[in-house]
Amino acid sequence: MLPAELVDKCVGSRIWVIMKTEKEFSGTLVGFDDYVNMVLEDVTEYEATGEKIKREKILLNGNNICMLIPGGDGPGDDA
Repeated sequence: MLPAELVDKCVGSRIWVIMKTEKEFSGTLVGFDDYVNMVLEDVTEYEATGEKIKREKILLNGNNICMLIPGGDGPGDDA
């Protein structure tokens, strides 16, 4: 299975995205492109300080993504 196939299977599902910076995002994957730029809905943004910010929708640049965790709800969240 290719990486893009795995990401494609996650469309419509919750995903946890760890960025190269100290930010992490958890949300529902709406879509992505060939560069793995992603659109997430119902997003929680996790700051390094422990602060959580709720966002309706966000576009993430694929160049800054370090790791994707399908079905993940973010650091320390118990679903």
